[in-house]
Amino acid sequence: MPAKPLQDLVDFARTNSPFYAEAYRDVPRTISHLTELPLIDQNAFWAANTWPDNRLLTGPLSDAGVYKTGGTTGVPKFSPWTRTEHADSVSAFGAGMVQAGLRPGHRVANLFCAGELYGGFLYIENALHHAPVENVRLPVGGTAPDDYVADLIAGFGVHVLAGEPMKLSSVAECLVKRGESADSVELLLFGGDLLFADLRPILTRAFPKAAVSSLGYASVDAGLVGAPVPGDDVRVHEAFPHRTVVELVDDVTGEPITAVGVPGRVVVTNLFRTLMPILRYPTGDRAEWVDPARGRFRLVGRSVEGARVGTVAMPTEEIRAVLIAADPDRYISGMQLVQRRWDGRDGLILRLGCTEQPPEELSGRLVEAVYAARPLYPAEVAAGAVHHLAVEWVPRSELVTNPRTGKLQQVLDERPPA
Repeated sequence: MPAKPLQDLVDFARTNSPFYAEAYRDVPRTISHLTELPLIDQNAFWAANTWPDNRLLTGPLSDAGVYKTGGTTGVPKFSPWTRTEHADSVSAFGAGMVQAGLRPGHRVANLFCAGELYGGFLYIENALHHAPVENVRLPVGGTAPDDYVADLIAGFGVHVLAGEPMKLSSVAECLVKRGESADSVELLLFGGDLLFADLRPILTRAFPKAAVSSLGYASVDAGLVGAPVPGDDVRVHEAFPHRTVVELVDDVTGEPITAVGVPGRVVVTNLFRTLMPILRYPTGDRAEWVDPARGRFRLVGRSVEGARVGTVAMPTEEIRAVLIAADPDRYISGMQLVQRRWDGRDGLILRLGCTEQPPEELSGRLVEAVYAARPLYPAEVAAGAVHHLAVEWVPRSELVTNPRTGKLQQVLDERPPA
């Protein structure tokens, strides 16, 4: 499907969608640049996307596939794609997999989750089917037992595993516990979440000959966003030419960021999706430019992800980096921030996954490292405002994941309702 000119997309959306008609009420009839359009207010966007009485779509829901986002909070978000929109999207995504390392004849085990309108498994299966190189598709699914996947790898000579980072690491842990390594696996393709550095050691042990790559950046709500860029940094992606426009905007002002290395919110415009138009839609992720002229950016985390304990902000990415630096022997294989409240004060637990029992002194060293990086936290402790940080070691398999999608839940708020 060819890209539509921006003016045509805007005219179509404001003419046929009551939501966009209202959102663009004060926008000039003729526009020359995306920045003349307001950023989408996600709350209003999804409040308009209901059944019945939908005010967002530009036409009837008569020939479409419907996916649902995999989030765990708020009202479920349903995202319809017309037949042609979906075919174009998966074709572009399949081509991106070749950039990620998919080779002719690769046997690919699809370990993404399916069912309940979740798009991961079906989207990747379709992308593999439309990829420009021959491949053998093994539709395993995310709920298959790890032992089954390990046996399949050995028995079928699987070359590629595609799945959520937590599922890939779960299979890896199974292999390590069995005293095995999967030498046939040449490529690990992850999607649906960032692959954090704390999972690398267990993946390397189980798949010693495998390269690791993102299979691409897309979401159920925002749709197609970015293709993987070959190289060592698996967080770098680039906008799909003639299909998506990616902007990075300042967290506070909403102004576009053009400088390299300055983080901001990811905003995407889809140039071919018209049933549910995506025009300057915030994806919920943060990134920084690597090469703005080529549309290349590095994902740096979720825009709203982190814990707040008293007055202290604890961004997950920063805390994870501190812990990894303080753990040279790589005992940590996953992290969650758990907020709790007891004795009238808030506290934060660093729940850390492990595959081997760490030395007793490591917990204290990790807490001190976090205090050094976030000195306001121990100051709040000294003032009696919050509890000391605590460390809770659990088997990696006991880190809490979304029961439907398998994604790691970065922050858990276990505090009682106010």
